[in-house]
Amino acid sequence: MDNNDLVQGFNDEKDGSLEILLSKIEESPYSILVTLSGYIDTYNSAYFQKQMAKLMEKEFKNIVFNCQNLNYISSTGIGSLTSIEKSAKAKGGEIVFVGVQPKVLEVFQLLGFSNVFNLKDSIEEAEEYLKKERDDGESPFPKVFECPVCAKKLKAIKSGRFRCSECKAIIVIKQDGKIFLG
Repeated sequence: MDNNDLVQGFNDEKDGSLEILLSKIEESPYSILVTLSGYIDTYNSAYFQKQMAKLMEKEFKNIVFNCQNLNYISSTGIGSLTSIEKSAKAKGGEIVFVGVQPKVLEVFQLLGFSNVFNLKDSIEEAEEYLKKERDDGESPFPKVFECPVCAKKLKAIKSGRFRCSECKAIIVIKQDGKIFLG
């Protein structure tokens, strides 16, 4: 199946440093598998974001990024991913990463996103996660919790990175409601 079969005009624009291959996830009607090959940096992040916006304009709200062949990502690329995640969450969707290479995972960790991004070991595990999210519909949000630094009571309506209003500590709350210092 060609990318244009899933998203009209997707292949109209190309970038030699990043190849994007689209595959429909049959078990989850609003989900798509995006296989990335190459790298995402300052020079091609606008192209990447534009291509992902084309997906979000269609019925797809869940994106599974297969990063097995993604060799590098810069902080600008991370910024693109956070923007895509924000768009997905606004539509009630998720982004999930599988096959993240050590170099890419290192950038995620250095910038504090390994606790924010949803990382799975396999495409099957990501598909199962998305199916479970759709089936049970239960969410830990809104969540009332104590700041791990100053114990101030806080409330989060969604997962993400937050700053404590009292001590200014950065707190990460994962999709499952688990809390970490960021």
